[in-house]
Amino acid sequence: MTPPLTVAAVQSVPVTGDVVENLARAEYLLAQVPEADLVVFPELSLTGYDLDLLKNDPRAWFRPGDERLDPIREAVAARGACVVLGAPVEVKGRRHIASLVLTGIGPDVVAPKTYLHGAENDLVEPGAGPVVLAVADWKIALAVCFDTSVPEHAGAAGTAGAQVYVASVLYTAGEERKMADRMAARARDNGMWSVAANLGGHPVGERSSGGTGVWAPDGTLRAGATGRDEEIVIEILHAQTGPA
Repeated sequence: MTPPLTVAAVQSVPVTGDVVENLARAEYLLAQVPEADLVVFPELSLTGYDLDLLKNDPRAWFRPGDERLDPIREAVAARGACVVLGAPVEVKGRRHIASLVLTGIGPDVVAPKTYLHGAENDLVEPGAGPVVLAVADWKIALAVCFDTSVPEHAGAAGTAGAQVYVASVLYTAGEERKMADRMAARARDNGMWSVAANLGGHPVGERSSGGTGVWAPDGTLRAGATGRDEEIVIEILHAQTGPA
């Protein structure tokens, strides 16, 4: 029998361009999570969403094994957890907007954004589809923002056996319903849990939509943020036992 999975979705508020501060804040927020198997941060949580910054500042880019992430690796290793950070990542000369997964006991995992949006196409390369990995006996599929708009992305994750669809996202004011409907549909259509961690504060100069949350396999919201700023949403997931 698959044991429950405790997930923490972090609605963080990064300081755009201040990687040192964002790393410190991620480490602090991780310490505020009482206990979790999986901790999820939003899209580009380590830099803020600023494509001009990524275009012009090579220090904003991370690589697998980046020493700047060592304190977070040590923290998650000590807790026996897995953390998903949002970062611009360069792998063998190819640049991606990605989920960067750290456990502290194995190599970093890079899960690039598959479906790019707008000016992202001029800056980074797309991934080849959802990355699925094992976390505490569960299969977790990773998505980044616009991936959630494409049903086939979650469908491919479900076909690969994923039990949880984990998205690091950026949605702003006026997109509350869009975000909730998408995450509910991705869960319901594939009979799997879905998790979204949204940027809080004022990303891209607009108010966040908030809405960080966890949706059950039937599409119902099980836990959600109450505001639009920094907040941690925690939910215990139980494996699907009946038909989806």
